[in-house]
Amino acid sequence: MLNGGLKKEALEALERTHKEYEKQCKTTQEASIKLYELRASSSKGIIPAIEAYINSLANKPKEFDKTFSEYKAEFTIFTNILHELEVEAQKASVKAGGASAAGVAAGVGTAALAPTAAMAIATTFGTASTGTAISALSGAAAANAALAWLGGGALAAGGGGMSAGSALLALAGPVGVIIGSTALVGSGLYMRRQNGKIAEDANKQRKKISTHTATLNAALREIVRIKDLTKSHLDGLDKLFSHLLYKAPRDYAYFNREQREQIGALINHVRSLSKLLNLKIDVK
Repeated sequence: MLNGGLKKEALEALERTHKEYEKQCKTTQEASIKLYELRASSSKGIIPAIEAYINSLANKPKEFDKTFSEYKAEFTIFTNILHELEVEAQKASVKAGGASAAGVAAGVGTAALAPTAAMAIATTFGTASTGTAISALSGAAAANAALAWLGGGALAAGGGGMSAGSALLALAGPVGVIIGSTALVGSGLYMRRQNGKIAEDANKQRKKISTHTATLNAALREIVRIKDLTKSHLDGLDKLFSHLLYKAPRDYAYFNREQREQIGALINHVRSLSKLLNLKIDVK
């Protein structure tokens, strides 16, 4: 058949590219989850412990209290996004009759299907499918933007829904507008066209997906950078906190020079973590 080999080659290349994209989605999602878990666990663990220690010190500088107030303000933003995301996801799930297959296909129930991944994406990526920064939104607006990022936006743009086990990022508005290519290949849509046109369309689709894959790869590198930086500050906190907790006096007035330098470094780590906690990655 005329151009039959060209069509076959183009469709096979499209399928390979789509699989590479799905793999990149999964890797990026996993990195987002690790970053989220690191942020959440430190905010609920070592940071409160250090704050309690600082509060127990007599004659401490007032700037120490200000540092923790700033961190708690950032943590409030962090937790509010999670709370509103959960509320809005539950509303969507109720409207759709729960997180059923039909509900997921409609772009709702996503958070209920994979809550950790949903929370990770909502707190890692900073741009909604509308192009508005999620970090610039608040309350239900932020939650709705995150939910759209996870499913609704992509579906509105022609996405194909999410099957069980698929990476949530495959539904991301700014990234995954070209998904379900494998399904399209076998849907019969291409069978009704001339082979040359089929090959042309498949190659265009492949190039678009390749672009999204490259974008996700760039996002992955930034996620890893932020995670490593966060981990570095947390390691510094842990080391300094252990030393001060067991060796420093309970009155700041009696701290020697080394101990004052150590607690100053500890406070600087907390300040840095405040800036990192809600640092978002924009995928464009």
